[in-house]
Amino acid sequence: MYAERRVRTSLAELAKLVGGSVSGDPSISVSGVAPLDRAGADHISFLANPKYQGKLAGCKAAAVIVHPSLGGSVEVPLLLADNPYLAFAKILTYFEVLPHVGQGVMAGAHVHHDATVGEDVTISPGCVVCAGAKIGRGTCLQPNVVVGTDSVVGEDCLLHANVTVREKCLIGNRVIIQPGAVVGADGFGFAPDGETYYKIPQAGCVIIEDDVEIGACSCIDRGTLGETRICRGVKIDNLVQVAHNVVVGEDTILVSQTGIAGSTVIGRHCTFGGQAAATGHVKVGDNVTLAARGGISNNVEANQSLAGAPAMPHREWLKATMTMQHLPEMRRELSKLRKKVEELQRKLLEEKE
Repeated sequence: MYAERRVRTSLAELAKLVGGSVSGDPSISVSGVAPLDRAGADHISFLANPKYQGKLAGCKAAAVIVHPSLGGSVEVPLLLADNPYLAFAKILTYFEVLPHVGQGVMAGAHVHHDATVGEDVTISPGCVVCAGAKIGRGTCLQPNVVVGTDSVVGEDCLLHANVTVREKCLIGNRVIIQPGAVVGADGFGFAPDGETYYKIPQAGCVIIEDDVEIGACSCIDRGTLGETRICRGVKIDNLVQVAHNVVVGEDTILVSQTGIAGSTVIGRHCTFGGQAAATGHVKVGDNVTLAARGGISNNVEANQSLAGAPAMPHREWLKATMTMQHLPEMRRELSKLRKKVEELQRKLLEEKE
């Protein structure tokens, strides 16, 4: 399914790949990437945080990716990059994420005769591509993926095993969906009918824009009417729930076990920590960070960091949490003060009498 692994590559070529420069011998070649404490003579390693500079002394890597400020600090050859962590990511991608080679529709896959399949695709055994569905050029569907009726999966996408894309959903280009995720399940909609509930048909769809990644076992529900939209560049971790008619803005990150209730709009470049949540029908502005286990229950203005449930400014939350550990002591002090006040009041009454 994949091309052959990369061959050894010179430090000069890697520097060109990431827009960096070399301090030391540029002809040194490596065959992979490893952490500082495990790297050997065939590896390039990286140092993203200067405070760990001391670890360079015992490093056995052939070369290390560092910030230019550390150039010449050690004898080992260095690849100098303004953003060492980004350079590491690009070089790791170069060595480990190999180009997809299309295998076509493999034995054991079922593709409806009314479906459209682009060039250089791989549709693995156990996959089902329903009537009217479209699979874009260069896309790979790993085993047991289901693409529902009239859904579209764009170009150069990777849908891992057991992903389900239900009917009428639209997946953009270069989208990665990890195993077991579900796109387009019914939203949680029920109309009270006395003591029972009547199911509201979920007639909308899900639109996933380009360059989105969705983690394992995450669920993006379809709109009741209209759409649920995950905008360009959003990264969703494992076990995340996005409810019906939600909009998640560009380049937002939703960390594991986050839950977004129905019809909420999340701005661009927001970050929701693990187990964070937003209630339904609220708007969250751009560049909002919500700490782990935080809860948003009202509209939130842009450009701020929040924590706690209900969410409050992060600094205020820190003050509150610092106070909480002293509450038992404060309660005892308050009890003592109350008794003293009562004694003073009694003495004042006695003096008046």
